[in-house]
Order: sequence, then structure tokens, then C-alpha cells
Amino acid sequence: MIAVPFIALALAVPAVWSPAARWLAPSLLAVGYGAAFVNGQLDPLAAVPLVLLLVAAYAVGPHRKEWMRCLGHALFIALALALSMHWVPGFHNPRVIGPERFTADAVPFTMFLNLDKPLVGFWLLLALPWTRPPHKALTSLKAGMASLAGTTIVCLILALVLGIVRWEPKWPSSTWLFMLNNLLLVTLTEEALFRGYLQGGLSRLLKRFAHADMIALFIAAVIFGLAHFPGGWHWIVLTSVAGTGYGLAYRFGGLPAAILAHFGLNAAHFLLFTYPMLQAPGAS
Repeated sequence: MIAVPFIALALAVPAVWSPAARWLAPSLLAVGYGAAFVNGQLDPLAAVPLVLLLVAAYAVGPHRKEWMRCLGHALFIALALALSMHWVPGFHNPRVIGPERFTADAVPFTMFLNLDKPLVGFWLLLALPWTRPPHKALTSLKAGMASLAGTTIVCLILALVLGIVRWEPKWPSSTWLFMLNNLLLVTLTEEALFRGYLQGGLSRLLKRFAHADMIALFIAAVIFGLAHFPGGWHWIVLTSVAGTGYGLAYRFGGLPAAILAHFGLNAAHFLLFTYPMLQAPGAS
């Protein structure tokens, strides 16, 4: 598990970095994945997606021909899907929680410290600077807090109405591990992908149309919701609503604001309500 802090820091640095720190994130990543290899959490097959991500990064460079950039983005999208769904061999993600019921009526929860999915966020933050548009820190904070408050209230009330959670405040022994993993390896990666890449990219593609930013926001929110289809239609609805809130945070405060809103809602859900959801009646 010594690899995980380095990988988490490698993700965090480019999200808030200055140009002077351009080599810090790759260095942290190299140390983290090197430690993972030594500890047996990676095998040589994991080098394949790493090399392909480097190829994609070269192809999407600003001075490449249009056909090459298109191929680079197509390659990245395929890799992002495969890495996010844990389809790529060579990664042995350590299980650190569960299966565990945080409350007696909850679905058992299992958490892994993923080594594959964070590569998606790292690639986006370094290869495509436009995914993290610059905003003043105070602007990001205000947008993030406003979205956090509104999105949390709406989504958790909706979850109560749909009957998938109950009010159940708690502080499990694994809380800090959950929070750090959720912030640095889950939320940051998902926001870089769905808000930075998808919403930001659609805004750029649709800029000739009126209301391009809002169209991009809602498309990204719906796709974010559909990505949660394994949880059923309840989670598609909830995460689409949440994605709209995160999209507003990104629109007005950039990537840090979206990360703040997303992580804050996840933290409130974890600490104050059934997590991840209520066990269906009759299920074991």
C-alpha cells in the first residue's frame, strides 16, 4: 500500500499546480507505480496501457494533424473505459475494506485502492491542460461550496424519497481511509473525466452554438448518470442530478470546485445516511 500515497499525490499536484511543478507529478507517479510493481500489485502487463497512454498523449498534442488528434482521443477513450471498468490485466488492486455493513440494514460495501483508474485522471490533467481552466481560488471555493450545499440537499432528499437510504449518522473505523481514497483516487479522477474532458470538450466542440456550455453540462451529467447503471434506475437519476450540480460548479469555478462539490456530497452520504444503500427486503 506504500504506492498509493505517491499515486494520490501525483493526481493532486496537477489539479492545483503551477508550471514550476511540471515534473513533480510524473516523478511521484513513477515512484508510486515502481513501489506497486516491487510489492506485486502490478505485473509487466500493466506497462501496456501506460505505453498506450503515452502514445495517446503524443497524438493529441496541439501541433499534430487533425486525424492524428482524433485517433489519439479515440485511443484515450477506449483506454479510459477499460481502465475504469478494471478490464485491463496487470493490476492487482488491494482490497482494504469489506465486504462490510456500516449499518445493519445496508448493502455490504467493499473498497479497493485502485491502481488502474487513476491513470485516466492523471493523463487528462497532464496531457490536456484545458480540462482544468484557470479560476481564482476564491471563485472556485464559492462555486464549489454553493454547488456542494445545493446538490447535497437535493440529492439526499431525493434519495430519502426514493427509499434507498435512511438517516443513519456514523463514524466507522475506516472513515479516514474511505475519505482519502474517495477524494484522491475516485472523485478527482471522475471529475477530470466527466467534467474536465467530457463537459469541457463538448463546450469546445459546440462553441458555435448558443448555450453551448449548458448543453455540454447536461449531456455530461446524463452520461455520468448512465455510467452508474449497475446500481439501477434510482442511481441513474440521482447521479444525473448530482452531475448537473458538479457541472455547474465546473462551469463557474473550474475543476477544484467540481471536486469539492462531488467529494462533499459523497462525504455527507457516507457519514450521515445509509451507505452505500439500503438492503432490498428479502435479500441476504
